[in-house]
Amino acid sequence: MKKFSLVAILFLGVQFNPIASEPAKKPTYEKLKLWYNKPAQYFEEALVLGNGRVGATVYGGTETDKIHLNDITLWSGEPMDPYMNPQAYKHLPAVREALKNENYKLADSLVRKLQGKFSESYAPLGDLYIDFKSGPVKNYYRELDLDKAIASVKYDAGDQTISREYFVSHPDKILVIHLKSSQPKGLNFNVRFGSQLKYKSKSTINHLHFQGVAPVRAEPNYVRKKGNPIIFKENQGTRFSADVLLQSTDGQVSRTDSTVSLANATEATILVSLATSFNGFDKNPNSQGLNDDAIAQEQLQLASRRTVVEMRARHIQDYQQFFKRVSLRLGGERAPELPTDDRLRRYAKGEKDPYLETLYFQFGRYLLISSSRTLGVPANLQGLWNPHIQPPWSSNYTMNINAEENYWLAENTNLSEMHAPFLSFIENLEKTGKITAKTFYDAPGWTVHHNSDIWAMTNPVGDFGNGSPSWANWYMGGAWAATHLWEHYSFTMDEKFLKEKAYPLMRGAAEFCLAMLVPDSKGNLITSPSTSPENRFITPTGYHGETAYGGSADLAMIRELFADLIEADKILKKDAAFSQQLQDALKKLYPYQVGKKGNLQEWYFDWEDVEPTHRHQSHLFGLYPGTHLTVENTPRLTDAAKKTLEIKGDETTGWSKGWRINLWARLKDGNHAYKMYRELLKYVEPDGVKIEYRRGGGTYPNLFDAHPPFQIDGNFGGAAAVAEMLVQSDMNKIYLLPAVSDEWKKEGEVKGLKARGGFEIDMAWKNGRVVSLQIKGVPGGKTTLIFNGKSQEINIAKGKQLRIL
Repeated sequence: MKKFSLVAILFLGVQFNPIASEPAKKPTYEKLKLWYNKPAQYFEEALVLGNGRVGATVYGGTETDKIHLNDITLWSGEPMDPYMNPQAYKHLPAVREALKNENYKLADSLVRKLQGKFSESYAPLGDLYIDFKSGPVKNYYRELDLDKAIASVKYDAGDQTISREYFVSHPDKILVIHLKSSQPKGLNFNVRFGSQLKYKSKSTINHLHFQGVAPVRAEPNYVRKKGNPIIFKENQGTRFSADVLLQSTDGQVSRTDSTVSLANATEATILVSLATSFNGFDKNPNSQGLNDDAIAQEQLQLASRRTVVEMRARHIQDYQQFFKRVSLRLGGERAPELPTDDRLRRYAKGEKDPYLETLYFQFGRYLLISSSRTLGVPANLQGLWNPHIQPPWSSNYTMNINAEENYWLAENTNLSEMHAPFLSFIENLEKTGKITAKTFYDAPGWTVHHNSDIWAMTNPVGDFGNGSPSWANWYMGGAWAATHLWEHYSFTMDEKFLKEKAYPLMRGAAEFCLAMLVPDSKGNLITSPSTSPENRFITPTGYHGETAYGGSADLAMIRELFADLIEADKILKKDAAFSQQLQDALKKLYPYQVGKKGNLQEWYFDWEDVEPTHRHQSHLFGLYPGTHLTVENTPRLTDAAKKTLEIKGDETTGWSKGWRINLWARLKDGNHAYKMYRELLKYVEPDGVKIEYRRGGGTYPNLFDAHPPFQIDGNFGGAAAVAEMLVQSDMNKIYLLPAVSDEWKKEGEVKGLKARGGFEIDMAWKNGRVVSLQIKGVPGGKTTLIFNGKSQEINIAKGKQLRIL
C-alpha cells in the first residue's frame, strides 16, 4: 500500500515558548486530572488510555479489575467490492425526471435503487481481568492524569496500601500495568482474558498468548434481520493476537492454559501486547495479512527488556511533546475539590467551575492524541474505545458530520500530526470513491456517502434499497472531507503537502461535484438529487419528503471546496483552466435564500421541516466548519444563520451541541456559545443506570460525550469550540477573543493555540482585553491582528517570535 508521507507537516521540533505574565502574578496551573472515590461500574465511568492504535478502558475494581482492550485496526469484514451495484447509475435520469416534475414521493422511491451495502463494524478485541484476593477496602482513589496520560488506582486493604498504575506506550507499543503493595508479599492475584470474538489460548510459565479472529460480518445494531447478525467464517476475517507477560522479582507464579497467577509478591508488572493482521484497506487480512502473532510477540519481547521506569519515561516524553503545546487557564471562582462525577453534578446545578471547563477542553486534546496516530485509520465514532460486538452505528466513520467533527480540533489546538490518519484515509477513499462515482452516477472524480469503514467503503448505504434516502443517499462526503486537506494546509502552509497530496484529492472531489450540478429552470446550477443529512421537508401538499434538488447544504460544501481549490491554484499556478471552470460554476450556483421566518433556507424552496429542532444543521456549513459566511463579509446571511439556530433551539444531541457552540462562536456571540458549552457538560448518567428523566446530550461521569449513547465527536467538537471562542482566523487576519463570554472575560491565559497562516498564539487577558501577547511564526509570514478594538499588521520571520504586548 502506498505510504502517506506527511514529513514536511510535522513540527516535532517546535519548542513551547511560555509568555511572560505580569511580574506580580505568575499564573499557576492545577494538575489536570479526572478522579473518583470508587471503582467504575459502567463503561461510561471507566478511564480510557491509548497510544493511537491500542486502547485500554480501565474500571479499577478492587476484587476484579476489568480492562477493555481495543485495537483500532480490528474490524469486521474484509476489502469491499466497489462494483456491488454496477448498473445503479442507469436509474439516475429517472430520479432527476421525477424531481423536475416535483414528484418527490416518486423520487424517494426511485433513489433507493442507488444504494449498496452497509458498512462493517469496529470490533472489541477482548477484556483483561485481574482478580485480587483482598478483604475490605477503604480510602479508595482512582485517577487519570492528563498531563502524563497515566491512570492510577490506590486503596487500603487491611494493613497495606495497594497501588496500580496503567499507561499505553506509543514508543514501546505496549499496555503497562504496574502493581505495588506497601507491605512485603501483599500482592495476590490472577490474570485472565475473555473476548466476544472467537479465540484460543495457551500459556507458558508467566506468559499468556491468545489468538482470535474478527467476524467476517457484523450487522449494524439498528438492522433487524433474521439469523445471526454476527458471522464468523473459516479462513476469513482479521486475525488478532494478544500476549500478556507477568513480571515480578518476588512471589510465586502458577498457571493454567488460560490464566497466570501471582502469590505473595510485593511488586509486579503486567505487559500486554496487541496486534492484528490488518495490512491496508485493499489487502485481504487473512491471505494478505500481517503476521499478528509475530508482531505481538516481538513487541512484548522488546518492551520486556526495559524497566517500568524506562518505559514510563519514554511514554511521558512522547506524549507530552504534543499535549504540552497548549495550556489554558480560566480565571474565576475556584470550585471545591470534588470527584469528577460530583463536580459534573454540581456544575449541572449552575455552579461555576472554570477548572472543569478547562479540563473538558484538554480532555478532548488528550483523546485525540490517544486515538489518532495510525495512518489510514482515523478515530471512529467511539474514538478507539469500544466494548460492544455490535457497537452503536457500527462505531464507523459517519461522513455527514461525525468523522469530520472528530478532527475540528486537530489544527487550532496544535495537534496537526493527529490529523494525519484522517488525511491519509481520504487518500484511501479516493480509490474506492472513483468507482462509486462511476457506477452510481456515471460521474468522474470520487465521492463517499453517509458511512465508511476501515475498508474505505464509499457507496450509498441502505442494504440495496432498504435505507432512508435522507441518510443513505447523501453523496457529499467527499466534498466535506476534502475541505480538511485545505484546512491542514492553511494552518501549516506546507506547500509540498498541498501540491503532492491535497490538491489532487481536492480536485477529484470537485470533478464529481461539477458533474452533479445541473441547471434549474432559471439557469442556476443546483445538485439533483439532493438530500440534507437525516432531515426531511414538508411540501405545500403535505408530503413528508427526503429527496429534492438544490439543497443548501450541498451547495455550501461545493462553494467551500471550489473556493479552496481556486486559492490553491493561486499558490501552485498549474491548473488555470480548471480553476476558471470552478470560478464560472461558483457564479452560477443557486444563491443562499433567506426564508419568510428570517432563517437561512435549508431547501431550494421555503419549506417547513418535519422536525424544526432537528439535530443536523448542515446548511450552516458555510459558517462553520466552512469559512465563506462571516459576520464581517456576509452579515445578511449570518443573521439568517443565527435565526436558524434560534428556531432550532439549544437542546440537542451531544455532537450537535458541539457543532452549535462553534456556530455561535463564529457568530461572535460568546455568551450563547458559553451557555451551550455549559449544556454540553450537562451530567448524564451511564447508559446502564435506569433513570426516570429524559436523557439528552451531555457528558457522562468519565467526561465522554453522551449523544446518547457515547459518541466521541461531541468531545472533539466541544474542545474545538473553546479554541474558536478564544482565537479565530482566516488566511489574512487573526481575531483574538472574538467570542469570549462575559464569564471568561474577567481573566485568563492560553498558550499554543494555532491560527491560519501557521501562527502560534500565547496571550493573557483581563476584563476582556488582551494584556499580554506573543506570536510565533512557525512558517513565518504576514497577518493582521484584530484585538482590543484595533488592528495591527505584523510580519514574522520563519520560526521567530514577536512580542506584541
